[in-house]
Amino acid sequence: MVMDELIRHEGIVLSTDGKTAHVEIVQTSACSACKARSMCMSSESQQKEMDVVCLEPMKVGDRVEVEVRERLAWKAVLLAYILPFIVMLGTIVLLDFATEWSEAVVGTLSLCGIALYYIGLSVFKHRLQKQFNFTARKLD
Repeated sequence: MVMDELIRHEGIVLSTDGKTAHVEIVQTSACSACKARSMCMSSESQQKEMDVVCLEPMKVGDRVEVEVRERLAWKAVLLAYILPFIVMLGTIVLLDFATEWSEAVVGTLSLCGIALYYIGLSVFKHRLQKQFNFTARKLD
């Protein structure tokens, strides 16, 4: 599997300033193409709005294809889910063995650790946004 493949979604341009566009995409679940989806509750779709870099001139109402590199998607999963889990688990293990505090205190402190992690992410939000570039091309 090549890790530099593109993830693509179709969308509609809601607004644009020339260099960037505000686009609405419909994000569908991975099993939306399954023949059993009518009997399964997991085949959901959600509308998302995002800012993207325009690769060509666009206007409001244009149908576009939004792209992002797959490796960036994996990086987002790492930052949003895996690292916070490691912070929580590490805090629990460390405090449980190093102190004699109750489970409630250790659990509360581990949740505080996750909160601090997400606060740290928000501090570096602008730096992270520069790394996560979504681009858009017009669909014919």
